[in-house]
Amino acid sequence: MSPSIHTLGELRRQQGSAPRTVKDEIRNNLVRKLRSGEPLFPGVIGYEDTVIPQLVNAVLARHNFILLGLRGQAKSRILRSLVDLLDDYIPVVPGCEIHDNPLNPICGACRARVAAEGDSLPVAWLPRDERYVEKLATPDVTIADIVGDIDPIKAAQAGLNLADELTMHYGLLPRANRGIFAINELPDLAGKIQVGLFNILQEGDVQIKGFPIRLQLDVMLVFTANPEDYTARGKIITPLKDRIGSEIRTHYPTSRHNAVAITAQEAFTERPDGMRLEIPAYVREVVEEVAFQARADRKIDKRSGVSQRLPISTLELVVSNAERRALANGEQVIVPRVTDVYAALPSITGKFELEYEGELKGAETVARDLIRSAIGNVFVGMFDGVNTRKVVEWFDLGGSLPLSDSSASDDVIQQTRGVQGLRELAEKAGVAPGAPAPAVASAIDFVLEGLTAQRKISRSEDKGYAAGEQSGGRRQQAQRHDAPEPDEEDPMPRGKKRYYN
Repeated sequence: MSPSIHTLGELRRQQGSAPRTVKDEIRNNLVRKLRSGEPLFPGVIGYEDTVIPQLVNAVLARHNFILLGLRGQAKSRILRSLVDLLDDYIPVVPGCEIHDNPLNPICGACRARVAAEGDSLPVAWLPRDERYVEKLATPDVTIADIVGDIDPIKAAQAGLNLADELTMHYGLLPRANRGIFAINELPDLAGKIQVGLFNILQEGDVQIKGFPIRLQLDVMLVFTANPEDYTARGKIITPLKDRIGSEIRTHYPTSRHNAVAITAQEAFTERPDGMRLEIPAYVREVVEEVAFQARADRKIDKRSGVSQRLPISTLELVVSNAERRALANGEQVIVPRVTDVYAALPSITGKFELEYEGELKGAETVARDLIRSAIGNVFVGMFDGVNTRKVVEWFDLGGSLPLSDSSASDDVIQQTRGVQGLRELAEKAGVAPGAPAPAVASAIDFVLEGLTAQRKISRSEDKGYAAGEQSGGRRQQAQRHDAPEPDEEDPMPRGKKRYYN
């Protein structure tokens, strides 16, 4: 319909007298998008074969639904994306708090206006962005906040009986009439508030304050919850679960590729100071692997989850540390290194809850272990079968590199120039011929950190990179017993951690 219609009479001539419900409206727009091949939930990555088909089915079935998932699984983003399935504009009675339909008003004041003004009643137009109402459930939410209450002051001033509809003060749910009403963390609502949702879910109406006042609302209800709370042992009322049409489970990214795409979309990485930023693929993968390692680590609470916000905020700090180094050394290109991930510890330690074993070790120690394990996994995946013996032997013969994450790119290249085979390994990490010094230094840093993660070399905060203690110890022991030296090319198992001297 067009906002150029200004009166009820014009609206009746164009639309007739049988308006659609909001669920029919959303369903029809979804069908149109499916037929035309338009994207359904832009910005939601990794759910194409799992969550989105279930969402489509729920909408086609005209269900109210709930998204169950741990924190950071795009539940709120999905709910807000439902707005794209609404019409651009809908006609409303001007000044009505619950966006009443001029063709089928449900509140007493609007019915009186339609009866008095007839076809000359003015028509206003409500944009779809204003038809989405969201509420975060907290224990202090009251039934008046959600449904509404009787306003005795309004009744006294107008000389009305308290049971009159005109004395109502509408809550959030009636104000979402003809739109979408979302409640985040549904189990956190008090039990009596959950009971108050029974009627709207089953019968489509609400009753305010026990008076014989009922409103036949037209609204789509959607919810989110943590799966741990949404059980008989949790804080949800079973009859409320029974009234919700579909229960849809969300999940964390199942592949590093999807995780990298999500973080690239959400993270603030483009810096507005004119310097060029180049983030190597292995740095992005290490950042994502930290989250994958955390989700599998027994020292971290699985019930709380590890949000996708962890790699997003981590990458932002990684880029910031690289930016700080570039500014301090007068470099024009910002290229993060994997050692910059250690500078992102403040963004990692606050993103997970620890089990008892983790509490004993401490959040920072656990986070450092996760970073080392992530670097090792990415390095093994990229250098599987690649000969690193020359580099390791250089350190075993007494070589050392006093480098840190603040070392200038030219210094890194100059100090590592004599390490046989190191530049060749750096090129295998994706350094193109003629690449700027920061990119070369980043690749060299990745190789050194990868070998450290495999315990083939070691690194300490004061001495930098040196021979690995276990490697040197095995070599000396083999020489004493005239035994063959251990094979340096056997990579350590995935997930193995490297340790500092």
